[in-house]
Amino acid sequence: MRFIVSEDKLIATRNQSEGSMPISKISSIPQPPINPHFPFNQELQLLLTGKQLLLDDLPFPLEEIQAHYENGYSTYRKGIEYVGKKLVCSRCGNKEGRFFASFPCSRCGERDCRYCRKCIMMGRISECAPLIGWNGPPPKMELPEQVLTWNSHLSEGQAEASNKVKEDISQNQELLVWAVCGAGKTEVLFHGIEAALIAHKRVCIATPRTDVVLELSPRLQSSFPNISIASLYGGSEDRHLFAPLTIATTHQLLRFYQAFDTIILDEVDAFPYTVDDSLKFAAKQARKPTSAMIYLTATPNEKWQRECRNGKRAFITIPARFHRHALPVPEFRWCGNWQKQLSKNKLPNNIVQWIKIRLQAHKQALVFFPHIPYMEKALPILQTLHPEIQAVHASDPHRKEKVQKMRSIEIPILLTTTILERGVTFSNIDVAVIGSEEEIFTESALVQMAGRAGRSAEYPTGTVTFFHYGKTNAMLRAKKQIQTMNLDAFKQGLIDK
Repeated sequence: MRFIVSEDKLIATRNQSEGSMPISKISSIPQPPINPHFPFNQELQLLLTGKQLLLDDLPFPLEEIQAHYENGYSTYRKGIEYVGKKLVCSRCGNKEGRFFASFPCSRCGERDCRYCRKCIMMGRISECAPLIGWNGPPPKMELPEQVLTWNSHLSEGQAEASNKVKEDISQNQELLVWAVCGAGKTEVLFHGIEAALIAHKRVCIATPRTDVVLELSPRLQSSFPNISIASLYGGSEDRHLFAPLTIATTHQLLRFYQAFDTIILDEVDAFPYTVDDSLKFAAKQARKPTSAMIYLTATPNEKWQRECRNGKRAFITIPARFHRHALPVPEFRWCGNWQKQLSKNKLPNNIVQWIKIRLQAHKQALVFFPHIPYMEKALPILQTLHPEIQAVHASDPHRKEKVQKMRSIEIPILLTTTILERGVTFSNIDVAVIGSEEEIFTESALVQMAGRAGRSAEYPTGTVTFFHYGKTNAMLRAKKQIQTMNLDAFKQGLIDK
């Protein structure tokens, strides 16, 4: 696609007429004023409000988009910007040259039309591709008399955090909610979301993983039964749904631009959000200029912990679980060179004994391994103790079935990689980490894995054991973080012992 600047507006054209150029080559994009007499398309309004979409994303012809632009209702933004001689992707913020490539483009006629490879999974954005948005009035949000129907009891720690979340959402502030694993942080959000919706604000809960979106959606819908909720992930049917409340993977935020009055960013310590700057850029772009941002995590990184201690980051902690029992503190057990023993089809005796004790007591357990080959080597060894012991990892086609069997107590011991370090709850389990000295087991990962034990009110305790061939700083920091939370909870009267 090419554009001509004429009479202080862009004219889109599909051919190489004289004076036309790709949108990225135009120095400044004019925006015509809104024509209040123009009969705008309400379906287009619903689709574009708060979005930044490519023409290929829209079920409307270019001519209709252009008519809305000329009457001030839709907007064109450069898909790729030039900052000096450097390219910057307007959608994902990529500035790295290695993520840009070029191709002979039939749309603009250029032999070397450059595009961004970093966010190509959301559709190819190139020098000639505009990002299309909405400049007209937003759709009206009709609200029921009762927005929130959930009325369960919050613990003292949850209630304090809930009030703070509600206050900061109302005042468009940023807040970190540092809540221990199993603290019930989802329920802490409800009154803040309710206040935002009553004020006709749009709310988004973003999380790194599709699994969490699928788990949260029915829970939120049952608590806000008369509110339209969009659930967005790869392949979602709600992709074009305009809703007051959106639950999305962080990747889906790349489609939004100044859309939300409140963004609640869950699991900010989790992969891939922690390692992908484009996701942080997407979260920032999806916020309105005046908006609230609520961060949720059980394991903030060292930098954030330091900022909390130094008063440079607003935060509130929930140091205790709702059932008023302390978090299980990891026990360190030296197991020698476990890798060498595995290579001889053996496991250290204290690991084998740990498994036997759980099997004899009919106590389920999660056993974490640092890498799949180690886990697969250990599986047949442990199956000699019980044939129903199973193993699971991210690419396991039977992953969901095995997790469900674990929940229904059909599997006594489940071996796993870090894929189950968060987002799953089993009612009565112990936890072991094999090779906890391995680099993949960060402080955050170890705290999360320990947090799988003792989550339910019926079984609020559990044993957590780190088997190691040498203690690491990550292990020591993870244990200290858990002990500190327990101490804080005791001082605040949030746990009984």
